Formats: sequence, structure tokens, C-alpha cells
Amino acid sequence: MFYPVNLDLGDTSRVQQGVLVLNPAESKRLIARAVAGLAEVRHAYTDARLAITNGTTNSFVLEEITGEKVPAYQFSIGMVADGLLTMSVKDDRVGSKFLHKGEPVEMEARDFFKTLERGDVVIKGGNAVDPEGNAGVIVGNETGGTIGALLGIACVRGIPLIMPVGLEKLVPSVRDAAAGWGQLTLNYAMGMSCWLTPVTTGLVVTEIQALGILAGVRGRLVAAGGVGGSEGAVILLLEGYEENLDKAIEVVKAVKGEPKTEVPRHHLS
Repeated sequence: MFYPVNLDLGDTSRVQQGVLVLNPAESKRLIARAVAGLAEVRHAYTDARLAITNGTTNSFVLEEITGEKVPAYQFSIGMVADGLLTMSVKDDRVGSKFLHKGEPVEMEARDFFKTLERGDVVIKGGNAVDPEGNAGVIVGNETGGTIGALLGIACVRGIPLIMPVGLEKLVPSVRDAAAGWGQLTLNYAMGMSCWLTPVTTGLVVTEIQALGILAGVRGRLVAAGGVGGSEGAVILLLEGYEENLDKAIEVVKAVKGEPKTEVPRHHLS
């Protein structure tokens, strides 16, 4: 499901509109700022346990929460790069970050997940999102990877699973996308064999929820794509009271020009 955002737009006579464009890296930064500001995330970081798992968008989340800057290609395992389903080079890789009351905890992921209690939070990115708020995670690990451990431990316990996913990853239906195939059914893969794990229990934060959280505006995806560096861009129609629309514009202007995510090398380079 999408992260719930309560908006006050009852006075329709005051509602104004605006159209904004976000390139993928700008979207990652915007979403990360929204996730970092969530009350449950701040509580987990300062007073409980917080897991920031590997992923390119989560590298932005890590920086926004802790100030630690790790290149996105290093804070990732599986990725789509150079037109391939690939992964980071093991020597480059920086592992998921586990924190207890703001202090780093050195543990294996499954062991850390077993310690999770009420008040803790896990942040996990995704590779797909659909209009119903279902997320999908591409998995190359034959035992299910991080998302397999999360679904089997954290989600069973009701630990909030917050999923920052940009709308460039929008698909018609995650359920349909995941049906009827898997690693062992594939006769060919452009890169590593994989499967799309559907996640229906996550709290998905896209650009739309991010702008609702940060500025109190309602958003709609009205177009996508572009050229000249705007490949993968999303075009959003925003609606809100003047002061909130102005705030949304400033929030977006603050992330404009975010450098694109570079991948100097990967496992299949």
C-alpha cells in the first residue's frame, strides 16, 4: 500500500495547480528527504532500531538520515545498469546499515531482523510499483535475498517496512508481473537470472507521497520519459493551497540538478 498521507484540500476555491518535472536522481533525493522526515523513522533512528537496506535510492536515504554519503552503486547489490540485470562488484560493496539508537550495529541481516521489536523500522527499496501500491523487488539470490528475510521475519512481526520507489518504476500490476516465471523457468536472461518478488505489506513512498509529506500537496502522474538527460523523468500535476504549492515548488527546486547515478563498474562490466 502507499504510505498514507492526510491532506486538507476541502476548500476547492483555494486549490491551485502546477506541473513539475523530476529526473530519476532528483526523484531519489526527494523521496529520501520525505522518508528521512517520517516520525516513525526518526523515532527508530534515535530511540529504537533502524535498518537501511542496500539499494540505490536507499543510499540517498542513508545520507539524509545519518549524513553518511555512500555512492549509490556501492550501496547496492542487484541493479539494472548498462542495459543488464547485474550487481555491484563485491569489493566495491558497502553493506546494509543497521542502527540501534543511532549507533551502528555490525550484524548479519537475518540476525538483525530477528532482534526487531515494536517501534523499529526497516527501509527497503524496490524495482516496481503499481497503481494499487504493491511493490516488486527483483531478486537474483536463489534463497530470496534481503526481501525474503524481511517477509519471513520483519513483516510477520508487523514491523513497518517503508519502501521508497520512484514512479519511473511504475508497472500496470505487480501481481501480474510476478506470475508464471522464476529463476529456473528462464531460458535466457540479459544478465543474471532473477524473479520479481511481490510485496503487498510495504508502505510505499513515491514522489507523490513525498510531496504530500513534505509540502501538503496532492500529486498525479500525468506523463513520463524524456530525452537529453531526462530519460526516465516523471511529470507531475500538483494541486494544493497557494502556500503549499509554493512550498512544493521550493522543495522540488532544492533537488533539481541532482547528479545522475553513476556506475563506474559492476559485476558484468
